[in-house]
Amino acid sequence: MNPKPDPSTSPQLAELEAAAKPLPRRALLGVVAAAALGAGAAAAWMQGRKAAQSAVTTAVPDFWALQWTTPDGTPLPMQSFQGRPLLVNFWATWCPPCVEELPLINAFYQENKANGWQVLGLAVDKPILVKTFLTKTPLAFPVGMAGLGGTDLSRKLGNLAGGLPFTVALGADGTIAFRKMGQVTADDLQALRGLK
Repeated sequence: MNPKPDPSTSPQLAELEAAAKPLPRRALLGVVAAAALGAGAAAAWMQGRKAAQSAVTTAVPDFWALQWTTPDGTPLPMQSFQGRPLLVNFWATWCPPCVEELPLINAFYQENKANGWQVLGLAVDKPILVKTFLTKTPLAFPVGMAGLGGTDLSRKLGNLAGGLPFTVALGADGTIAFRKMGQVTADDLQALRGLK
């Protein structure tokens, strides 16, 4: 007959009891201090990020002087968009969220062009890839070839991360009324409809 093991001498029970003991006061204060320090650092980072976002100019001084070309090589001067609300979308064929949001942006343009809205897609891509893409997925709004220069322009417009997709809406006066890093939603576009 095997004797029944004494639960008070079990190594697993000893580990559980040790884990259940409260932390010493000094260790508890250390954990609280570390959490407070982390929260303070996060708050400072967020505040700095907000300040950096607001430091971005509301209009790029030479914005209307820029000129792009279409995927076919036709000149596309920014000056031709001046004076009316403009939605500028930075995208690329290799960016799944960019490709996913293009039909939504195209529908926004078709529904709102009679109200003065303009849309410009600036492709941070190679012309041949964009041209091939547009034959399969035609867009009603113009597309300019921004190449890597598009990344610099998007940063000047507030895209501090430099990622895609990035969308900016400018009012008729050229000031930035909306910025979004990441895929736009129907709600984002709905909110823009009243912009003049």
